[in-house]
Amino acid sequence: MRANELQAIYIMWMRQMKRFVRSRSRVISMIIQPLFFLIFLGVGFRNVQMPGLEGSFIDFLAPGIVAMAILFSSMFAGVSVLWDKQFGFLQEVLVAPVSRFSIIIGRTLGGATTALIQGLIILIISFILGVRPSSIPGLLLAIVFMILIAFSAVGFGLVIASRMNDFEGFQLIMNIIMFPLLFLSSAFFPVKEDMVLRTLSFFNPLFYMVDGLRGSLIGTENSIFSPFMDLVVVIIICVAMLSLGSYSFSKSEV
Repeated sequence: MRANELQAIYIMWMRQMKRFVRSRSRVISMIIQPLFFLIFLGVGFRNVQMPGLEGSFIDFLAPGIVAMAILFSSMFAGVSVLWDKQFGFLQEVLVAPVSRFSIIIGRTLGGATTALIQGLIILIISFILGVRPSSIPGLLLAIVFMILIAFSAVGFGLVIASRMNDFEGFQLIMNIIMFPLLFLSSAFFPVKEDMVLRTLSFFNPLFYMVDGLRGSLIGTENSIFSPFMDLVVVIIICVAMLSLGSYSFSKSEV
């Protein structure tokens, strides 16, 4: 890869990082929302008993909240595309003497990095609230899942944003798609004992992300598949989303 291509990747990544650091309201809101769920649901229902739930509810809930924080933060990669379209920055970038592929890589790395940072913050807070990882290898595997979730969500955000031109429409589509998928991903409640919910969950890509993150972080008592089986599925989903996102962005009109 040529030096100017690497420089383009770095510049796009650094631009995303600077926007993240300077937008304090965005950082706070992206942390407060999952923190609200984690504290009020996790601590409030710490000792609640549910069908299919093993152990403490906050241990079960924490991986789902971490995944939610990463997902919603990653969606801002799509918002940044729309923002750059509105103000003409994207057009200036696309006519630069670098490939669109380098621009896509830089944007994807930037969006995934900021999402991962926020996910790690929520993970650390969950440890403060009493959640304990099952093992060091399990914690490392959980971080791998977090990285894959971030890249998958960024790719999906690029697919939607590349076909749209307004912020309101993007946010509406994201809410319509993401909230049903999130609630059917076992992020907030177990689906083991409900045949209908469990069957629907198997068709939900987010389910394998949350199930794998939960199984690797706190143990397999509350997961349906083994973390390594979930890992294979999530890798396939991640590659597919990044490929679709890259293709959609390369074909987008400014």
